[in-house]
Amino acid sequence: MKIDSRIFVGLSSFQALAMFRRGIFYTFLAVYLRSNLGLSVTETTLFETVPMILNVLFQTFVWGRLTDRLQRRRSLIITGELLASVGHIVMWYAHSVAPSPRASGYAIIVGLTIIEIFWSMSNIGWSAFISDVYTPQQRNAVQGRLASIGGVGRMVGAMAGGLLYDGARLMYPGWGFRSGGIFFVASFVMLISVIPLLFMPEGGIHYRAAVDTDGSADMCDDAPEGGKAASHAGGLGRFVMFLGAMLLINSGVNTIGAFRAQYMSLAEGLSAPASTISLAANAESAALIIVGFFLGALGRRLGIGRLLTLGAVMGIVSLVVLVLAPCVEIILVAALFKGLSDGCIASSSYAYASTLIPPEKRGRYFALYNATFFLSWGLAATFVTGPLIDSLIVSGAGAVMAYKAGFASGAGLVSLGLMLLVALFVVSKHSARTARAA
Repeated sequence: MKIDSRIFVGLSSFQALAMFRRGIFYTFLAVYLRSNLGLSVTETTLFETVPMILNVLFQTFVWGRLTDRLQRRRSLIITGELLASVGHIVMWYAHSVAPSPRASGYAIIVGLTIIEIFWSMSNIGWSAFISDVYTPQQRNAVQGRLASIGGVGRMVGAMAGGLLYDGARLMYPGWGFRSGGIFFVASFVMLISVIPLLFMPEGGIHYRAAVDTDGSADMCDDAPEGGKAASHAGGLGRFVMFLGAMLLINSGVNTIGAFRAQYMSLAEGLSAPASTISLAANAESAALIIVGFFLGALGRRLGIGRLLTLGAVMGIVSLVVLVLAPCVEIILVAALFKGLSDGCIASSSYAYASTLIPPEKRGRYFALYNATFFLSWGLAATFVTGPLIDSLIVSGAGAVMAYKAGFASGAGLVSLGLMLLVALFVVSKHSARTARAA
């Protein structure tokens, strides 16, 4: 199958810039909300939970259905990024004129909630586009390479965020947000990230038919073992089971992203400066960069299911090491496992999901798959981990012990998801044997 070289160049450029703006904006946002604006631990999770709920709702009920109807992916991504770019400037202004620090914090939360409506256009367009233009055999490797490229972008973004957060130690902690520098840079990066997309095709389910000598291959090579499961009742049941497993796994692993920076900055703990917090984020990105180049080969050698299982196990290891870490050096080891876990989970779970989704329903079904990732950033953090940490702090357990308990709860969530995932693989193998026997 011939793939236009402009596609991977466009996807790579966009991925690098998208991860840069995530790195620069989100690496220190939770610390800023907690340390500078005075929000509680649970309140700091709201910037992930509430916006992501809106993101998922609009992906599922608006943009997913719209892109399935129009089969236009690129236009959706470009529109979402441009609107989000403008939204960041408006959000900074609302935050800067708020009458109190807490009001400034909630201005950011509300602003991100509105912006995620637009970003959800990009999210679903991106997911559907990759399945439109790449075969199931290519998707794991492509996602791995994109993860590596994105890791570079996130690393540079985290470094830039560390410098801007306190003005390279020439200003005060939080200066980068208060002055607007972090908002402005993120907005500019979103603006230029759409440029490479202008040279890409629209995508859609008809893309392969237009470039392949035999377009009918698109309708058969998306089927998983045992047939086109997503169109069959049993396949739909497995897809729902898969979504449940991924929500638990992602929620547990992403506990690290929600609370690690706050934990490292604790005055009674490591009291790490912005540069050290950036170092942990960059260790994670470095591991993601390295493993991304090998995910295609690992997927072929181990199989997608085993690669996904390995990613979940490494997620548990990263959380356990973080709980036991007595110093920054060990936290860096935990960050390395987190990066390896992220790469394995992101590429293999996408590849597995794509085999369960009918091509004509990619928008709607990928919206549900994306929900397991986007909700994971805040749902468990707001309703499980955040309240657990706050309650332990109030009870006098100490902030350090409270955060460690939070990370341990994340490991528990991943373990539950892993058990559900293993059960899914057992059910799938049984269904495949039954189908062959019939």
